[in-house]
Amino acid sequence: MKTRRYESTDAPAPQAIAKVRQIEVGERGEGQRLDNFLVRTLGGVPKTHIFRVIRKGEVRVNGKRAKPDTRLLASDIVRIPPVRLVDPDAPRKAPTPMVDNVRRAIVHADPRLYVVDKPAGVAVHGGSGVSFGVIEALRAAFPEETLELVHRIDRDTSGILLVARKPAALRALHALMRDGKVEKRYLALVKGKWELGQKRIDVPLRTDIRVGGERTVKAHASGKEAVSVFKPVQFFGKRATMMEVSLETGRTHQIRVHAAHAGYPLAGDEKYGDADFNAKMQEAGLTRMFLHASLLSFTWPDSGVEFTVSAPLPAELAAVVDGLGRK
Repeated sequence: MKTRRYESTDAPAPQAIAKVRQIEVGERGEGQRLDNFLVRTLGGVPKTHIFRVIRKGEVRVNGKRAKPDTRLLASDIVRIPPVRLVDPDAPRKAPTPMVDNVRRAIVHADPRLYVVDKPAGVAVHGGSGVSFGVIEALRAAFPEETLELVHRIDRDTSGILLVARKPAALRALHALMRDGKVEKRYLALVKGKWELGQKRIDVPLRTDIRVGGERTVKAHASGKEAVSVFKPVQFFGKRATMMEVSLETGRTHQIRVHAAHAGYPLAGDEKYGDADFNAKMQEAGLTRMFLHASLLSFTWPDSGVEFTVSAPLPAELAAVVDGLGRK
């Protein structure tokens, strides 16, 4: 298997190296994050490399440095540095079995949206050691469409994921999310008997911490605002509690860190969880983190039509719940 390697340089380049480009975002790119815009513009370049050139300041928006999550306007001008492809082979596409699996996971489709009931263990996009995710698979399945992720969920989390089919839909949904007008609910199994009733956890999170090169999120007063509402829905004695969690913000690992901060870590969470509890849940048949995006709801601003979609617990989690209920 050949290895593809990419590098960028602003030095004089051989003929095979592209020159610096100044690209107007345009309507198609309006509302996109800068990193996603570059992924589409530099087709085949790994996202890890794109993050690197952004961090080094080689990418500019209107002449200024920008972050990967910068939202673009149609009138913005993006400076893209030369990118040299050392191996000239064409970019690889998502493998057919993955494309087929993701297509089968589509639970709703309309002119503006695809809704995917994402399986656990599948990333939403390539990067960080993962070559392909849901969005790459969908783009391979529907190459004639312009598809963009509306939001993200963790690789180890299952459940509802929205993918926009139109730039206008992407902009509308991003605006709703910024205004807190999208309801997101998750189902989570936590350690012990939850004793806090319905609890609104308003604890800032630091999402920029790396431990051994791996992102680790921590509750910290200097972090970004993060609010989760936990509500117990089923008790399993003193062993565990099924929770419904609503998000008022959408920080990385938010539910997992808030649950651990409250003293009730998620079942199967190897990063923030409890090892002894995880071992007991593994004996009960749990083979993954117990976190599922179960419901998402909003109202389209142009029509006033409410959109609600839900996804039941996947079979492997439902079986764990059934087993706990019989003991």
